[in-house]
Amino acid sequence: NNWNSYELLQKQLLRLEEAEGGFERFTRSYETFGVQRQPDNSLFFQEWAPGAEALFLTGDFNGWDKFSHPYTKKPFGKWELILPPKHDKSPAVDHNTKLKVVVHTKDGGRLYRNSPWAKYVNREEESVIYNWVHWDPPSPIHPRPKKPTSLRIYEAHVGIASPEGKVASYTNFTTNMLPRIKDLGYNCIQLMAIMEHAYYASFGYQITSFFAASSRYGTPEELKQMIDVAHSMGIVVLLDVVHSHASKNTEDGLNRFDGSDSCFFHSPPRGEHSLWDSRLFNYSSWEVMRFLLSNLRWWMEEYCFDGFRFDGVTSMLYHHHGIGSGFSGDYSEYFGLQVDEESLVYLMLANHILHTLYPDCITVAEDVSGMPALCRGVEEGGLGFDYRLAMAIPDKWIQILKELKDEDWDMGNIVHTLTNRRYGEKCIAYAESHDQALVGDKSLAFWLMDKEMYTNMSSLIAMTPVIDRGIQLHKMIRLLTHGLGGEGYLNFIGNEFGHPEWLDFPREGNNQSYHYARRQFNLLDTDHLRYSQLYAFDRDMNRTEDKYGWLAAPPAFISAKHEGDKVIVFDRANVLFIFNFHPSKSFQDYRVAVEVPGKYKIKLDSDEALYGGHGRLDHNTEFFTEAQPFNGRPNSIKVFLLLLLTHQRSSFVEQQQS
Repeated sequence: NNWNSYELLQKQLLRLEEAEGGFERFTRSYETFGVQRQPDNSLFFQEWAPGAEALFLTGDFNGWDKFSHPYTKKPFGKWELILPPKHDKSPAVDHNTKLKVVVHTKDGGRLYRNSPWAKYVNREEESVIYNWVHWDPPSPIHPRPKKPTSLRIYEAHVGIASPEGKVASYTNFTTNMLPRIKDLGYNCIQLMAIMEHAYYASFGYQITSFFAASSRYGTPEELKQMIDVAHSMGIVVLLDVVHSHASKNTEDGLNRFDGSDSCFFHSPPRGEHSLWDSRLFNYSSWEVMRFLLSNLRWWMEEYCFDGFRFDGVTSMLYHHHGIGSGFSGDYSEYFGLQVDEESLVYLMLANHILHTLYPDCITVAEDVSGMPALCRGVEEGGLGFDYRLAMAIPDKWIQILKELKDEDWDMGNIVHTLTNRRYGEKCIAYAESHDQALVGDKSLAFWLMDKEMYTNMSSLIAMTPVIDRGIQLHKMIRLLTHGLGGEGYLNFIGNEFGHPEWLDFPREGNNQSYHYARRQFNLLDTDHLRYSQLYAFDRDMNRTEDKYGWLAAPPAFISAKHEGDKVIVFDRANVLFIFNFHPSKSFQDYRVAVEVPGKYKIKLDSDEALYGGHGRLDHNTEFFTEAQPFNGRPNSIKVFLLLLLTHQRSSFVEQQQS
């Protein structure tokens, strides 16, 4: 199966290399499709509509005359039109004016379509339909930072990045969010819902215009400025790209663009996703491949994104799309007729081209199935991704908090979930992402503290047992995930300070309310609330990783996962992590294993008062090793794991040579 896919990849690459200009030109097809301004200011229009009888261009430029500007039919379903410049030598279509493609179908119908290659679409305030807007301002140049060795991702949605009940803007994100992200120590931003989507409540996963940046947050130039400022801070920016499916919209989407039920997609039923109510691409089509590969190139070139998080990879990999399929890890689940080789080869091709053209490009796969070799090089027969999302980890934390008492936590099961990944395939670990915060679920902090977050988060009053337990566990869960769970780490916007409640976008079911479609940074900025303590811990956790680099280090050595004591101990990158999850038991002179002999000091302590802890440890204490083998290591030290009633704590110590 894998070898067949590799052979198909080689055939596709050979086709691309034999095409005029090779894949370098093929993936720049956005420069020839849609509309392009020529050196003499004439405008060249090109579309692919194999099922159409005739095409016309209409818009503000010709008073919406539906027949005055016909396209010329070319071979292979292509249509072309050239508009000469005006008498003053300026382009015939002005910047920021509306256009439509008029498609005459073979059955006599007339359709008004946005170009699939439209670079900008927007809608009028009272309308639900998005319109193609010609966007042609001068573009600045954006230098890219170096690819991070330790990837610390801040997953963000521009529209919710404000405490106000409205759609926030690119400019707001640049001004108010980028300084916070930089301060927190994240070196990568993963931007959701940037590709234009007509339905806001789809969270950006029902794409209608693939080449257009969402106009609800502002203009393309404001997005470019946002990315440019992020780059100036040394932060790389990934686009959450959706090539797994497309919206069923016809008026402002790709669906039935040329009047047929296929064009960019397989005909039904293969071309429809039964759960997502969306269309599925025909990845074997030459023109679809041109469209999607050029789309990746467009976002890299035009906006200077640094890579992609590919959404819905599991759906792409299998004909069953993962629907009703559990994955146990047995290889028969990954290699057989259920694998969609066309989409698998497309992903291999996309990664090969991206990493060839942009060596520092970062690609992340959202795959829940655990497909082997997903994150190995294409030259090895892998799919070529740099990272996969460790999607089992947040599910495990939510399951524990929902179903288990503190005394029933299984240390071995937690460690297994955090380390259950194939060696040599990098994973992004996270305690929660946007998936866990959506309506029907709630944030990790809200699972821990629930309604008490409304009344008992003030630092001017004593912590209740619920708040105390919640704050301590929130920090410990995140640090354990950060240290043990992968080769990268991800946090969803607002969760760094324990954002309460959940996410719910304006829709009919909630009377179009924005109340839950926002991030309440006002809670963080209120000095006497404990949200700032969780923020401080998240910041210092990232800064500590930046200093010691455990994410870029080999996997951890786990020396203890003691069920009775509820203690987990491991070392990674020459530092030692110690966690005590026992709900009622403290330990004095607790022996833990270490590899390197010498002197150790505390460097990060969840019990520190700054982080909402109780400040029970003296950070000036020095811990000296003894040449006493313990738990698979040649040396050991004794530490204090002190507790009060239900107060859990963890610590992180640095090894220093004597």
